Amino acid sequence: MTLPTIPASQAMALTNGQKRALENLYAALASDNVDLVDHALIENWDDIPLGPGQQPGRDGIKPVFRMFRTAFPDLALTIENIVAEADRAAVRLRMTGTHDGPLMGIAPTGKAIDIVIHEFHEFTGDRLSRTWHLEDLLGMFAQIGTWPDFGTGDA
Repeated sequence: MTLPTIPASQAMALTNGQKRALENLYAALASDNVDLVDHALIENWDDIPLGPGQQPGRDGIKPVFRMFRTAFPDLALTIENIVAEADRAAVRLRMTGTHDGPLMGIAPTGKAIDIVIHEFHEFTGDRLSRTWHLEDLLGMFAQIGTWPDFGTGDA
């Protein structure tokens, strides 16, 4: 398994510690070691928006990462671009994998996914303190050919 790394020519405005924090965040998802987020995020990290049922803070992201690793055991992340200034970074990632485990109530389909993720991070020191993110989940569900049942509650 190859863990995501920041291309040497990118993110020059970040400290080495901030670059490691980003690499640890993405390695926590791309590996079976979700506890790497403890080296990437402050305890009360602000994740915007929280996923359905996700709890706040760095402990809240661990079950989400485990869910994706279970659903896509061969999940791989590639850091494609980073635009950074002091204490801020915008990251474009590519996530690939094969849907070989349950995902939000969807049985494994065996289908491959290839989606893009955009994230905007703020740092406090060498740890991430806030992240705004947008994953192409519609594209992911279209690629696996089915959709989760979110119920028919009030909008």
